[in-house]
Amino acid sequence: MKAEVEYIFGKHAVREVLCERPDVIVEVHVAADFSDESILSLCDTRKIPLKVLNQKNPPRGVSSNAAHQGVVAGILASKLMVPYKEFKQTLTITSDTALLVLGEVQDPHNVGAVIRSAAAFGIKGVLIPPHNQAPVTGTVVKVSAGMAFRIPLVTISNVNATLHDLKESGFWVYGLEGDGTVSTVTEHYPKPSVFVLGNEGSGLREKTKEACDDLISIPMHPQCESLNAAAATAIVLASWSAKHRGALSS
Repeated sequence: MKAEVEYIFGKHAVREVLCERPDVIVEVHVAADFSDESILSLCDTRKIPLKVLNQKNPPRGVSSNAAHQGVVAGILASKLMVPYKEFKQTLTITSDTALLVLGEVQDPHNVGAVIRSAAAFGIKGVLIPPHNQAPVTGTVVKVSAGMAFRIPLVTISNVNATLHDLKESGFWVYGLEGDGTVSTVTEHYPKPSVFVLGNEGSGLREKTKEACDDLISIPMHPQCESLNAAAATAIVLASWSAKHRGALSS
């Protein structure tokens, strides 16, 4: 099956992919009066085909009202994904190593946001299953603010099997759960850590909960019942990062 081209737009996003992952770019569309020499020079250096951007009828998925700043890039988002076995072979595991596993997160905006948070807090990779899960698309890349090009995005065949494999490699698995008995305030994360984010509505599946070593929660004022998936993930990852300052520089 032919890989589907996804489109991202805006100078920052396009410059990021040109610098970090030019191998995933199929084409770049620029407005007739586009004059950003840094982007044009990168396209020339990377030998990326340039096309004239039709601003009234831009590429599929890009609104004519979008703030594209005169530049749109077509990418093969599937090429951003790294197979799990290949990723694990290159992973150096220490107490400062943490991974994020997505378990049926279905809103692409949440997927993009948690990828951005994972990159911000020193997480070594975001592991993404193929089933009942929003895939990496142009929207995900855009919301990640370019971080999808900087942090490994890893394809896994099965969440629970992957968690068991990581546990055998010395990881401690934390499931993000509103009723979790371990608190982000008191946990010190002494071992290599895996954080598992479940579905926005139903949360973690029961079998996935069983595969976790602990269920972790965020202390909150009783007037607020819960946080959305992206916000909760950012807080949990920040609590881990605060105990592993070396992760922000390695």
